[in-house]
Amino acid sequence: MVGGIFFFEGMQKFIYPAELGSGRFAKIGIPAPEFFGPFVGFFELTCGLLLLIGLTTRFAAVPLIITMLVALVTVKIPILIGAEFMGFALRPLPRYGFLSMMHEARNDLAMLFGSLYLLITGAGSLSVDAKLSRS
Repeated sequence: MVGGIFFFEGMQKFIYPAELGSGRFAKIGIPAPEFFGPFVGFFELTCGLLLLIGLTTRFAAVPLIITMLVALVTVKIPILIGAEFMGFALRPLPRYGFLSMMHEARNDLAMLFGSLYLLITGAGSLSVDAKLSRS
């Protein structure tokens, strides 16, 4: 699931750049959004695919963990404190604070902890990693 979600999210950063790629990054306040939108999309797409097939699983999990940590700092911290944070914009929501942040961060946290799990445990027995280690 972690690989599939990252794969399709990365793909959408290229298909819908104004809404989910560089345009979204510009609204958030990420510097050089024209660079970082495709950059993040490439890593989500590539590392997501690597997780799906189970190739270099631990290595592929690292950029995805970094991506989720950046998402939490740039988007969810402003929701938690109800104000801009280090230049990162606060988007309009009906309410702010811990519960609102937790609601908005549910997918990010699931992807973060799923990626951390894969970093620690590696790929499963049906993965390419497992097949390569047997030979």
